[in-house]
Amino acid sequence: MSNVLVITTSLRAKSNSDVLADCLVRGAKDAGNDVELISLKGKELRFCIGCLSCQKTQTCVLRDDAVRIAEKVKNADTLVFVTPIYYYEMCGQMKTLLDRLNPLFPSDYRFRKVYMLSVAAEEEDEVPEKAVSGLQGWVDCFEKAELAGSLFCGGITSPGEASDKNDAQARAYQFGKNVE
Repeated sequence: MSNVLVITTSLRAKSNSDVLADCLVRGAKDAGNDVELISLKGKELRFCIGCLSCQKTQTCVLRDDAVRIAEKVKNADTLVFVTPIYYYEMCGQMKTLLDRLNPLFPSDYRFRKVYMLSVAAEEEDEVPEKAVSGLQGWVDCFEKAELAGSLFCGGITSPGEASDKNDAQARAYQFGKNVE
């Protein structure tokens, strides 16, 4: 059993990312994991100012919701990021959060496995490549961690459309069952 932290990054109400994240969470719980879901909706995340104070203090000088999220990330065994794909890349708020997790770099973080679930209107296999590469770049900075897997659900356009996509829901559920 792992302590799994799922972070959904879409800010859209009734987002397709959230629908599939819920399926993933059910799968991860059914596999026996302890799962917490955090949504970035309503959270205040300021941009990293690049001061690097966090490399000495292991805490950010900015006081917003990223500080509390970073503490949860640090103490999770497994991370799952859920993002819509915008312009063939992870959404901006996910990138902002990854930047703000810089205080974890010199810390004694617990996470070892990192996963990503991405959703887009486009269906081609190459659509999530840049988002996966961006997350891989972040993971590469944490020598004890690995990008353990990703799932792309394409062809989902309108808000809430994932609610009608049983195949995507089943894939997200199974992906969650395989998260360790």
